[in-house]
Amino acid sequence: MQLSQKERMLLEDLKSHEEMCIKKYTNYANQAQDSQLKQMFQNHAQIEQEHYNTIDQILKGQVPNIQQQGQQQQQQFQGQQAGMSQQKDADSCQDMLQTEKYVSGAYDTAIFEFQDPNVRQVLNHIQSEEQKHGEAIFSYMQSKGLYKVH
Repeated sequence: MQLSQKERMLLEDLKSHEEMCIKKYTNYANQAQDSQLKQMFQNHAQIEQEHYNTIDQILKGQVPNIQQQGQQQQQQFQGQQAGMSQQKDADSCQDMLQTEKYVSGAYDTAIFEFQDPNVRQVLNHIQSEEQKHGEAIFSYMQSKGLYKVH
């Protein structure tokens, strides 16, 4: 597969975003006071690593088959009404939710710029997982009273 200069640039940006997500999720998992939040962040860090590896494969000219990749179940977090014990956990959630919104938007732009429909499908799959991460964080925050929908 031959990538255009623009496609290569977009992939390099996406790879950089994934690397930052891995670092943030790992860091916040290590800092989390709430065990449920720690587990969610650890799971998301693993999936972000898969995304990073997938983007790296595309940069090397290979189109990964997303059907062969293990479909990990996204955890649904339905929590108690009790508030979170640490403001640091709340700040971590807010940061990661904003990060996921940004990264999902970056994938949205990239999807429209790629010629190869198979690459677009792979990027769309990753974007869907990014949205699931955001949804899990949102659900967690809402269950803990940290996100109010008005």
